[in-house]
Order: sequence, then structure tokens, then C-alpha cells
Amino acid sequence: MLKHPPVVKETDLPLLVDLYELAMAQAYWSEGMNENGVFSLFFRTLPENRNFVLACGQQHVAHIIESLAFTDEHIKRLESLGRFQPRFLDWLREFRFSGSVHAIAEGTPVFPQEPLLEVEGPVAEVQLLESLVMNYVHLESVLASKAVRLIFAAQGRPVVDFGMRRTHGMDAAHRGVRAYRFAGLAGTSNVLAGLDFNMPVYGTMAHSFVQACTGEMEAFRTYARLYPGTTLLVDTYDTRSAVARIIDWLQEEPEVRIGGIRLDSGDLASDAAECRRMLDEAGLGDVKIMASGGLDEYKIATLVSDNAPIDGFGVGTAIGASNDEPALELAFKLTEYADLPRMKNSPGKQSFPGRKQVYRRLDPNGRLAQDVVAGRDEVFDGEPLLKPVMKRGLIIEGAIPTLDSQVDDAKRALDALPSQFRSLEPAYENPVVISDFLRALQRDTLAKVRG
Repeated sequence: MLKHPPVVKETDLPLLVDLYELAMAQAYWSEGMNENGVFSLFFRTLPENRNFVLACGQQHVAHIIESLAFTDEHIKRLESLGRFQPRFLDWLREFRFSGSVHAIAEGTPVFPQEPLLEVEGPVAEVQLLESLVMNYVHLESVLASKAVRLIFAAQGRPVVDFGMRRTHGMDAAHRGVRAYRFAGLAGTSNVLAGLDFNMPVYGTMAHSFVQACTGEMEAFRTYARLYPGTTLLVDTYDTRSAVARIIDWLQEEPEVRIGGIRLDSGDLASDAAECRRMLDEAGLGDVKIMASGGLDEYKIATLVSDNAPIDGFGVGTAIGASNDEPALELAFKLTEYADLPRMKNSPGKQSFPGRKQVYRRLDPNGRLAQDVVAGRDEVFDGEPLLKPVMKRGLIIEGAIPTLDSQVDDAKRALDALPSQFRSLEPAYENPVVISDFLRALQRDTLAKVRG
């Protein structure tokens, strides 16, 4: 056991598995159960405060699957558990995923019972991937689904991620920014993630800098000198007094350039209105007003509906922790084994057997009209959403677009959502239809397993 466990390294991801998956893999191996299994990743119901889930991570996880390999050190650590046969550990030592993956495009709005991805391969191989795949897709999908609501609420005003300090771990802080790109955020304060995922990086000052200076104006003058066009944080002591002093300063020194002010507390609507009036009357109409401080989509929507003169929003806790709906009940279920349909029929957790496809049909105005969840070989009108990204354990060349291209496609997919799904209020219409074939397959499969 390590006294100070490091950040999980990508090379150690084969051990990021729940014990029961290794135990089942050994059971499959020992019993000679090496036929192909098909597993489907989906959710049965939407969280209460979501009208759809913005699916993210389901294609990118293929890169992790492709490179998974147990090292000699991994095998030694597993051997120390005293649960695994030497020959099974030899099998793990030679493990490389040899199957295929079908996945929907990242940034696709999805609904209950629609597979985000399907993984096919020797059953023990796929079983080992369960928790890793679910964890990977869950994080980005949850954060993107929260972030896109902020975009809807802001109605065209930019929203910037300030959430790194309150995310649940460094991995979430980093990969969350990737998810925010799909949702349409304008930027992030997270330098590493912004650089890694080609997202604009924004930031000004904290109250501590203002407090550390001998006076508020000293702080403002220092920042304006070092960072021309900067945004000044004006609520450390008294918001309106600070803005009045900034106006006097800028009128005395017209060569000084600031881009905006930021309000981080108090009555944001009232303060923004008064600050806007003061700035406009001073001929400083080009100075923007940014708001932050405990914002979520509902507070932003209220500010927008009240016509508060706020030009952009910084959001921290609400986005970084997805604090109203921090979890999505993803399921990774066996739907076929040895070419026979398989299913679960537990109360409230019934699944549909067989390999699947999802067809998305748009209306004449280019808006989503209906999704059909069908068998893999069925054909319906609309675009088939599940597309192959891996075959025989390798990513298919050209199957996964660049991140920038994926983000553009995600914007088009979001633009195609009807207004009821873009609302912050619950959308009671479910656009998903299950094909007659799948319903019959479910009924027949259940009859067979019941004997």
C-alpha cells in the first residue's frame, strides 16, 4: 500500500476496476465461457432536473480501451489479494481488448433507453471494462448536462467556468472543461485544461489581491498597468463607491484601458443596473459588466428575464459539482451472449435485449421529432446515431473526429432541440419510441429464461 497514493496514472487504469468484474472474468475464463457478449451503456430515467443528457466521453474512452494492458507490477499486486489463479493472472498479463465499440457522437443530446455506446467482444474482456467505461462517460456527461442548462439560461451571454476549486477531484476539474466545450461555455479559469482542450482561459483577480494592497485603487491601477483591458473586481469593500472611483480615474487618465468590472456579491441585478448607469453617463459604455458568486441556471435566468445589464457570467460550484443532479443512473448491461439475446427483468430495472441502433428523425424545420430505439439490423427513417469507432480492438481510422469538429457537431445537435427540451422546466414529452421488434424480442427472451 502506498503511503501517499499519486494521481491515477493512465498506465494503472487496468486496475481501476471493481473486484466483482475481475472475479467474474476469472469465472468466465475458468468455465470456458469465451463467446462474444454485447453490453449496452444507457440510463433508464432522466434526473428530475434534466430534460436530456448531453452525452460525452463515449467515443474518447475508446483511446483508453485500446491501450489497456496489465503490467507485471499490476499482476503482482493482484496476486497479493489471494483470490486469483496463477493461470488466470497469466491470461490477464496477455490481455488486450479484441472487440468492437459502437458509440454515438460526443455532444449528442440523448434520452432514456438510448445506448450511448455498445461494446462487443469475448465476454470476459468486455466485463473488465464496465466500471472504467461507466466512470469515464458518467463524469463528462453529468458535467456537460449541467453546463448546457447554464448556456440556455444565459440566452447568448457568455458563461465561463470558475468551478475547479470545488470539483470532486483533479480529474473532474480537468476533464470537466472538455465537457464544457461540448455544452458551449465561452471559457474557463483552469489553465491546464484550457490549454489541453483548446478552450479560452479567463481570469482577473481575487479579493485577496485588493485586500493585500494599501488601497483598492492601487490594486486597480496595478492590474490595469500589467493587464491592459482587464476586468476589475469591484465588490471587496463597496461596489458603487469603487465604480465611482474607477470612473474618476479613467476620466483623469483616458489612456488607461479596462475591459470590464466584475460583481461577485450583493444584489447583482440592482448593482449591475446602477453600475451600468454610472458607466454610461460617464461615456464608458464599452466597459462590460461580469457577474459571479453563487450563480446557477435559475439565478442566471432570473437576471436575464429581469433585463439586468450583465454581459457575462462566471459559474463555480453549481457547474463544477453539478450540485443539483450530481449523478446519472447509468447502466452497463449484457444484452447478448453467444448470439442469443439476454436481458434483466428486475423490478424497475428491465432492459431490452439484443444489439441496437438509434434513429433520430428531424421535422421539416430541422428540429428533433422522434428517436427510435431499434434492433441493430432494423432500418428506420432518420440518422443512425450509433456508429462503429473500434474494430478488433483498434480504433477505426477517421472514426473519431477532432475535438473542434466534435464541438461544432454538438452545437448543431443542440440547435436541433425543440424549445421544450431547452427549457429549465421539465419537458413532459418523451421523444423516444421502442421498435416493435425490440419489444417482441424482450417478451420472447423473458419467456425463454423463465422456462
